[in-house]
Amino acid sequence: MKNNKFTRLIKPLVTSCVIASSLIVMNVGHAAPAEKLDLTLSTYSQNKIKKLLNDPKVWDQIPKQVTLCVYSPSGEHGEAFEQATSYLTEIPRIVRIAKQYGVNMNVTRPSNLQMNLSFDYPKLKKTASTLVTLKVYTNESVLTEDFRSKRCDGAGISNLRAKQFNKFVGSIDAIGAVQTYKQLTAVIQTLANPKFDDKMVNKDFEVVGVVPLGGAYIMVGDRNINTLAKAAGKKIAVLQFDETQKKLVQNVGAQPVAVDLLTVGPKFNNKEVDIMAAPAILFEPMELHRGMTDKSGKVVGGIIKFPVIQVTGTLIMHRNKFPAGMGSIAREIISKQLTPAFNFVDKLEGRIPDKYWMTLNESDKPGYVRLMREARIQMTKEGYYDPDMMKLLKQIRCSQDPTNYECALKDE
Repeated sequence: MKNNKFTRLIKPLVTSCVIASSLIVMNVGHAAPAEKLDLTLSTYSQNKIKKLLNDPKVWDQIPKQVTLCVYSPSGEHGEAFEQATSYLTEIPRIVRIAKQYGVNMNVTRPSNLQMNLSFDYPKLKKTASTLVTLKVYTNESVLTEDFRSKRCDGAGISNLRAKQFNKFVGSIDAIGAVQTYKQLTAVIQTLANPKFDDKMVNKDFEVVGVVPLGGAYIMVGDRNINTLAKAAGKKIAVLQFDETQKKLVQNVGAQPVAVDLLTVGPKFNNKEVDIMAAPAILFEPMELHRGMTDKSGKVVGGIIKFPVIQVTGTLIMHRNKFPAGMGSIAREIISKQLTPAFNFVDKLEGRIPDKYWMTLNESDKPGYVRLMREARIQMTKEGYYDPDMMKLLKQIRCSQDPTNYECALKDE
């Protein structure tokens, strides 16, 4: 139950964007000031939409059926799904926008999990209709495999899982590579630039959006584990499908313990692992205070307030199920929905009582940044991270902090 609480909180960010983008990708361009969604587009994308609309071949590519896979631990009646479908209130505005481009659009809902989108474009005397089916999953691993086997045309999954489909985008979550919300915002908005369109594609897969899920912090069951040296020999939780975490733990002389989202909380709370790294928004729903207190209720552990990565989610589609060129439009729109996501994370982090936070000495931070940088460079050489993404992330870091020592170095 407590793990379900976590996923109900974190997954609405990804789930909402998947459903919203399914509506947006099909039909929108420029819009008036946003209500729930910011639908404004650059002149480039507006012109691209006009070009696509006037290409008869594009109309032939509009699929008759689309299956979008969404994650909701409590199924279609869960909080995540309800929040995602709240974006359906934007349909009338999207219909009005379509009309501005000369497209008559009609949306009906045959069932709670289906939407029928009908289009009529008198200029070319073209019509099309797409039945969008939302498939709700309670297990992200199963969702990922169904997407791989084409049971899903589109999906929203964690970037750690999405890395298998696009290593370039999946490397955003490299250790220490993105340190602040400002940097992450720049990364996501940069990737929405059309010059990165080719990088968003890998064989049959196309990334149509990246969303922030919050910074990941080191959480310890014993406050005495307050330096990297003291982590040696300790048991550290690592996601079983992510080899990079296992490698990093081994590099510091600690013992990796394989976990997933269902087991990491209980293992930490039951002292089966000494350390875990995760977004702070895990704290309340997984009741991680239990792993940080002794039997008398005294706080003996904590959260080191120094993010080691910025966790992201990825929205990804099978290319052959959507008209060519629509991915870049979706990326631009999704890149403009970041503020609500950051506010959501900040709100949940703010609920954590001060007594659980551990402050890292300012004098120690540069040393940890250097250690993460060295580990990142080594793991890039070993093939864990994409070198082009590492170069881009460094450019963004240095554009915001040009005096940083790493900006004069050429090894990343």
